[in-house]
Amino acid sequence: MILDRFRVDDRVAIVTGAGLGIGRGIAVGLAEAGAHLVLAARTEADLDEVAEQVRARGRRALTVPTDVTDVVALGALVDATILEHGRLDILINNAGGAMPRPFMDTSEGFLERVFHFNVTSAFNLSKLAARLMVDTVGQGAIVNISSRSASMTQTAFVAYGASKAALDRMTRNMAPELAPRVRVNAIDVGGVATRSLDVVLTDEVLHQQFLDGTPMHRPGEPEDIACAVLYLASDASSWVTGKVFEVDGGTEAPAIAVPVGPLEPTS
Repeated sequence: MILDRFRVDDRVAIVTGAGLGIGRGIAVGLAEAGAHLVLAARTEADLDEVAEQVRARGRRALTVPTDVTDVVALGALVDATILEHGRLDILINNAGGAMPRPFMDTSEGFLERVFHFNVTSAFNLSKLAARLMVDTVGQGAIVNISSRSASMTQTAFVAYGASKAALDRMTRNMAPELAPRVRVNAIDVGGVATRSLDVVLTDEVLHQQFLDGTPMHRPGEPEDIACAVLYLASDASSWVTGKVFEVDGGTEAPAIAVPVGPLEPTS
């Protein structure tokens, strides 16, 4: 049966940023498809809530409070996974983000922190995970959660957009080196109804502008992203690696533009 290829029964998946929003939706979705979850995020209370949802679906859940920007913490996350399960099949690099900031207000330090959060953390964890996947089960799948900001021109997103573009390129460059044992793909996510989009969805004017700029005329839901993740993490995509999938409601330009004033003379 073709639907069997979408099952991930008894596979072990690490999901970073699993406490809220897209990460929570991915974790619950993988559990519904049969996976056991290792849940990583900074806030333990959020992880505990997700773990309850995973266990309610008959799957095992291990919570590991983790700051993904700390390479020692990433090592501890992988160690906890092998101690609990003895294997790793799937890694979802979901943790990341940055608030909009105009280019002229973006410091070198801010740029470097955004790159570390969105790129370096995924780089470090992917190296650890790929080794563990091959050594324990012989194969695996890595999915990097990126953003349409990687390929759209957006004001006030110079740091975030550049970092996500780097994540997409890293995905493509990792894939041939890790193939055929470990597949690596990414998802460029559009506007999803999570806490980060509240400022748009709770403002009547901005909300309507967002809907008008989105061909599917609605924001995404975490489950929309979870469905794409399941495809890329399961055997359904066994002939897919090094690809970046756009899951964005059909948008080809930013639905909302952050206003940035013109650069004026200082005197």
